[in-house]
Amino acid sequence: QVQLVESGGELVQPGGSLRLSCVASSGSIRSIYTMGWYRQAPGKQRELVASITNDGIVYYADSVKGRFTISRDNAKNTVYLQMNSLKPEDTAVYYCNKYPATWNYWGQGTQVTVSS
Repeated sequence: QVQLVESGGELVQPGGSLRLSCVASSGSIRSIYTMGWYRQAPGKQRELVASITNDGIVYYADSVKGRFTISRDNAKNTVYLQMNSLKPEDTAVYYCNKYPATWNYWGQGTQVTVSS
């Protein structure tokens, strides 16, 4: 079983940038064809933000298209989410998981707060 650890979240001003990382502390993400970044804002359901396959096929939610970039480095066992032009509505806890997500792959998440 792969254990995933997210990091990189912090408080940032609107228009700012962050890069989130998701490291597999055990197991290998190479064995997972599609990895995804998800987020959950207060009072809202968790949603898929972006995903990437081992072949490099990517998907983005309409709300982040053109601003966020997902990438993966299987040799480093890491998935990244580069977030630019951040907006207050991007405030949420961000998680990585397989796509489709499975309950036993959820980590603690990393908090992203976009506020002036």
